[in-house]
Amino acid sequence: MNGIIFDIKRFAVHDGPGIRTTVFMKGCPLSCRWCHNPESMNPAICTVDKTVRIGEKVFTEDEIVGREMTVEDVLKVLRKEQIFMDESDGGVTFSGGEPLYQHDFLTDLLIACQKEGMHTTVDTCGFANWNVLEKVALHTDLFLYDLKLMDTDIHKINTGVPNQLILHNLTNLLGMGKKVRIRIPLIPEITFTLNNIRQTIVFLKTLNAPVDGVDLLPYHNTASHKYERFSIENRLKELKTVSKAELSDIKLQFEEAGFAVKIGG
Repeated sequence: MNGIIFDIKRFAVHDGPGIRTTVFMKGCPLSCRWCHNPESMNPAICTVDKTVRIGEKVFTEDEIVGREMTVEDVLKVLRKEQIFMDESDGGVTFSGGEPLYQHDFLTDLLIACQKEGMHTTVDTCGFANWNVLEKVALHTDLFLYDLKLMDTDIHKINTGVPNQLILHNLTNLLGMGKKVRIRIPLIPEITFTLNNIRQTIVFLKTLNAPVDGVDLLPYHNTASHKYERFSIENRLKELKTVSKAELSDIKLQFEEAGFAVKIGG
């Protein structure tokens, strides 16, 4: 089976434990206003205009986003990095986009990686049919699970989908005994509000099993150049980067509620 990959990042240290290789898969059912990989939303291989500046001159050329790969193609890349992953208790992380969008290919990749002795992590928004996520979970050692907004209406306004399925799937994963780290992107005036933080803490405390920890992800605008390169509307282009210092109080709130918290991935 083939899949569509748009990037493979070596020596990743923010996508799970240890040194990891992160495989970015194309396609996503959400359209988050703050997406840092906007080129991943379209599931297809596509060609976009790329602007290149050399001094005072500006050139436009075609750039292909995405490439078709087999499981073996991906494994060839991962095997080259396996010594670094093994020595650091790292592994491979599948991200995107949304890796569950290509769930059959993802499952085949996970099975192949585990046969090679690689620790597997899936970075997901959790928006998929439960039978899909359950199948993937059987071959996943760790989930990095996004919780963006607790109010379903506000969630739909900012991501394009409601959140009931996401919350339901998280409960089911924990019920399976899966290891899950919660990731909360903190976007000023959207997810980074007192009300949303309080609601998130209350929800996490009601879960049927403990989560492995909480990662607070401060918003940064470093992806703004991608929106320009790929001619995608940047609806938050005026938004300022959030510093880690601004998150100290939020971190304390989660810690006082009993959660192990880290700022950043």
